[in-house]
Amino acid sequence: MEPNQIMVRMGELAVSARRGQLVALGLGSCIGLALLDRRLGTAGLAHVVLPQAAEGQRSLKFADRAVPELISRLLGLGARRIRLEAVLVGGASMFAASPALEVGSRNEAAVREQLESLRIPVLASATGGSRGRTVRVDVATTTVTVREAGGRDAELVAPTRAFEVAA
Repeated sequence: MEPNQIMVRMGELAVSARRGQLVALGLGSCIGLALLDRRLGTAGLAHVVLPQAAEGQRSLKFADRAVPELISRLLGLGARRIRLEAVLVGGASMFAASPALEVGSRNEAAVREQLESLRIPVLASATGGSRGRTVRVDVATTTVTVREAGGRDAELVAPTRAFEVAA
């Protein structure tokens, strides 16, 4: 692991307004949801495992729990909800033999539904297919890259310069 790298494992999320990377490795049917306030230079990443929590379940592995919590934590860092943009990675079909096991497409739909209800646009996505992916968010530049299993890094969101307030 590189210095200043925060690993976001299954059912976890992380936010940052500092230099470094947020990383979710081996996203199969899971969704890696990156939320960016590119003007402020803040970012968050959630590793969503399942679409919806049952009554009383509070785990962040569920889309309906992770998305609002990720937003809340970003707002706590000074991000503005109106400036948030989303990037989705993962949602692969890892168990093609049974449509009942198509968790990837259900995860993607659940995350998109949450984002749509909150009016957060999806800036880019790399979802579906049958291969796992890794997503990396460079917080300082709000660059988002994805690497498909056996492939090379591909840029989903180009670098931006964080907004600087004139003194």
